[in-house]
Amino acid sequence: MGQKKSFALRIDAELMEALEKWAADEFRSTNGQIEWIISRALKEAKRLKTERSIKKEENR
Repeated sequence: MGQKKSFALRIDAELMEALEKWAADEFRSTNGQIEWIISRALKEAKRLKTERSIKKEENR
């Protein structure tokens, strides 16, 4: 994934509580869970190149 950047995130307390529980259920940190959710959403929206798509483009 590369270099990481820090930023402040304001989030509704109820959302944060649900997010923390979800992260604990999947044995991730809250930060790791947020990163996983964003990464998955970007991949599904085809906004983030995966290793597979990069290799496919290289072979063209």
